[in-house]
Amino acid sequence: MRLRFRRLAGIALTGTLLGWMSVVLGHGTAGAPAKSARAIEFPDTDQYQTLVVDLHTHSVFSDGHVWPKIRVGEALRDGLDAYAVTEHLEWQPHLADIPHPDRNRSYQESVAAAAGSDLIVISGSEITRREPAGHMNAVFIEDANALLKVGTPPEDSSDTIGHFLAADQWPPEQAVMAASAQGAFVFWNHPYYTRIYPNAVARMTDFHRTLIDQGHLHGIEVVNGNTYSEEAFQIALDYDLALIGVSDIHDLIDWDYRPEAGGHRPVNLVFAEERTAEAIQAALFARRTVIWFKNLLIGRAADLAPLLDASLDIVDARYRPDLEIVDLTIENHSDANLVLKNLTDYTFVGHADYIQVPPHGMTRVTVRPGKVVDTLELEFEVVNALTAPKQHPRMRYSIPVADVPEP
Repeated sequence: MRLRFRRLAGIALTGTLLGWMSVVLGHGTAGAPAKSARAIEFPDTDQYQTLVVDLHTHSVFSDGHVWPKIRVGEALRDGLDAYAVTEHLEWQPHLADIPHPDRNRSYQESVAAAAGSDLIVISGSEITRREPAGHMNAVFIEDANALLKVGTPPEDSSDTIGHFLAADQWPPEQAVMAASAQGAFVFWNHPYYTRIYPNAVARMTDFHRTLIDQGHLHGIEVVNGNTYSEEAFQIALDYDLALIGVSDIHDLIDWDYRPEAGGHRPVNLVFAEERTAEAIQAALFARRTVIWFKNLLIGRAADLAPLLDASLDIVDARYRPDLEIVDLTIENHSDANLVLKNLTDYTFVGHADYIQVPPHGMTRVTVRPGKVVDTLELEFEVVNALTAPKQHPRMRYSIPVADVPEP
């Protein structure tokens, strides 16, 4: 067995073995299938490109459990256009094992792992403080080190709490302003975090209201991981903040979201003028976002309506021969399993008042208009979409019908 190992080592630079090594080694680029079955896909709107973005992730360079290369590989498999590296600045539980005085190191490793792909890697950091500040992400930063000041650090490098308390002495609003000075987009993380808010209800604080008034806070997480906050959604609407939905991934995407079983990480759908980091940043500042969470779309009506228009088509509406009922096909071009509620007086054969249109598929619907019409006037409520807490968008269609029976 020892001789066989030595023989393999002697050919370690041949094509097959080199490819194997690039998979198992911690460094190097992260490969991904040319077309992944788990890729998140939504159509472009008439005006913008729809980009899939995750703005909150962690690796071993803070309190995550994988090397940055794994995060890049997951992003490629999930079909992300961009993802942000947002390590905790102050909370560093692995510091004794992975000392890194340069807080940009995780971003640099991620960029190296994404080389050769078209994945956009966004530089960011998580400002982590005690209440009322809580946690805030700053993305599109230039230097993470400028957002961190540590007083007298503990002598023991494994003293995670001591290191956090030393960093917590610098006022958090100054860290936010340091990020803002770099042009960062800043958002409030999980404002319903149960370790800070035992009732899990998001409430505006004077601290965050001041940052908003000063123009230093631009978004709020309405979705974090497997959780959704109706109160955070309302805060976003009340204070004109961007709607943010993120994975906040620490372990493996496969463990937490089970893409092999049809699950997916929460993401933002960002409506950008082009597929660049600069265009994503501009779209975030313009609040052009929709959240894709489980099988729910969350967004302002102005952003959600164009996406739903691009996602749904009603085609091939025609009367059945010698009958006064209409068959039509509803096509879905999105990853959502769209659930539509009939709001008209028409009745549907086989669907009652609820219709499901599968992802990237179609549903055949038979309509009983009650009389012969040249045009079907249809109106649906999209049950698995929200434009405000407990408010669903509506879609109206005027569909010409073929093969109208003779009177």
